[in-house]
Amino acid sequence: MKSKVYITRKLPAEIVDKLSSHFHVRMWQEEDVPVPRNVLLKEIEDVDGLFCLLTETIDEEVLTKAPSLKVISTLAVGYNHIDIQAAARKGIVVTNTPGVLTETTADLTFTLLMAAARRVVESSDYLRNGDWKTWSPMQLTGQDIYGATIGIIGLGRIGEALVKRAKGFDMNVLYYNRTRKPEKEQELGIHYATLAELLQQSDYVCLLLPYSPEVHHLIGEKELALMKRNAILVNTARGGIVDEVALYHALKDGQIWAAGLDVFEQEPVPVDHPLLTLPNVVTLPHIGSASIQTRTNMANLAADNLVSVLNGNKPLTPVISK
Repeated sequence: MKSKVYITRKLPAEIVDKLSSHFHVRMWQEEDVPVPRNVLLKEIEDVDGLFCLLTETIDEEVLTKAPSLKVISTLAVGYNHIDIQAAARKGIVVTNTPGVLTETTADLTFTLLMAAARRVVESSDYLRNGDWKTWSPMQLTGQDIYGATIGIIGLGRIGEALVKRAKGFDMNVLYYNRTRKPEKEQELGIHYATLAELLQQSDYVCLLLPYSPEVHHLIGEKELALMKRNAILVNTARGGIVDEVALYHALKDGQIWAAGLDVFEQEPVPVDHPLLTLPNVVTLPHIGSASIQTRTNMANLAADNLVSVLNGNKPLTPVISK
């Protein structure tokens, strides 16, 4: 008898066909609308595998409704939307999609850094709004990138990929990581710093660490006060790592110079969010991995994880409960 799989968002036909060749597949048929909670709770009752997105909260209530569930495969690297401990207690395997989005997310991180530094969005709006009347010496001047100091918080795969981009601009690279990596310091030509040292010395601070309760509001009022007045904060990790109220005040009061944000504590971010009112903030709708090839690769890996586990084999990229 074929196993049953539920997919929480409409996927490309090639991914659905791959899964359908192995399993009985049901799928929420909307591409841009998350599956309603009540629908998810009903659909999961008899499935063996779940293919989900970070828009679904897979908590104890969901898991209790799914006595047959063996594997949860999320189309994301982050997995803070899943209760990993509860899944482990129930013997449910959880998988994610690391590795395949490394370079794409590093590209987007550096894009945000450059856009914030050179006031790209603000300057485009200036032109489109008809405000460009003349040229003046200090008009829309930004910050230099070449030769500046970048501080990377979280030296995982994406952090290492960002180092390579920064080195192309001859930047001085500092990093802070829970575990120091001397071999990477030698290999990449980077320097370890404490969090306080990194914040004090960096012209650009880039957040690339996974979210956990331990790093909630890692960057708050105290940390922002340590940063240079010309510093730029870039977050392509998770919104909860930054205290957005403190960041708003730091940006509004000129305590730091600018920010580039791909993630927010609440997503989608409300259009009346205070940060969206500031000209020195570049904002994006969580598109760190949003290239056609990368998203396709992520979906294939998520599907392959389901196939492997439900066919009695080991997961390809398991999330380990801590």
